[in-house]
Amino acid sequence: MTDAIDIKPILELRALIKSFGDNHVLKGFNLQLFEGENLVVMGKSGSGKSVMIKCLVGLMEADEGVIRIKGQDITILGQVELDILRTEIGFLFQGSALYDSMTVRENLEFPLRRHKTKLKITESNEELVLEALENVGLADAIDLMPAELSGGMKRRVALARALILKPAIILYDEPTTGLDPITSKEIINLMRTIQKKYKTSSLIITHDVDCARVIADRIILLVDGINYIEGTYQKLIQSEDPKVKAFFKT
Repeated sequence: MTDAIDIKPILELRALIKSFGDNHVLKGFNLQLFEGENLVVMGKSGSGKSVMIKCLVGLMEADEGVIRIKGQDITILGQVELDILRTEIGFLFQGSALYDSMTVRENLEFPLRRHKTKLKITESNEELVLEALENVGLADAIDLMPAELSGGMKRRVALARALILKPAIILYDEPTTGLDPITSKEIINLMRTIQKKYKTSSLIITHDVDCARVIADRIILLVDGINYIEGTYQKLIQSEDPKVKAFFKT
């Protein structure tokens, strides 16, 4: 009998706690994301999904717990080390979060101006911007302003910006929110294409059950500040637990 192979997660949250006064949002939340995996975290509005992701990217400090990215505990890193490690993560913000005063080209060049030298990237900005836009089917939009884009196009440009440094991990914060059903399906299919092409590990925060059904290798349901249940979509929809059934009812 051989020993099981110990596969280490590329991203790990362990016993994460975050409170705001008497409002205990995260109460020991755990998560492991493995290389090449599409992991979905679901929960109702106000369940702590956004707080969790803000702690993960350093926009908010957890009260307690460990956050590891590629084996490094970000809670003990200095600012320079943390900035470098953040380049391993692409972030698709809810609502796209493009800079309205910048063209599509300038929006994509923004992370390049900040990080390209330290990452020793040799391709020109033009090459990297065009490659990223071609990946999302919007090369012709390079000189447009965000106001000239549809909601779906904005989301594609935001995804191109998240990809431009070729990160190992992509975080999606409600990627289909505010989109019509057809555009939502296009974005979900694009996420799958990107994952296969770049072999990224994806953490998807959503309350969109259809998005989870299509894209998730594994789902964590965040309820009452903890990872209440996890498993495949098929496992969760077959659960007899009232809290799980209420969430997945159609």
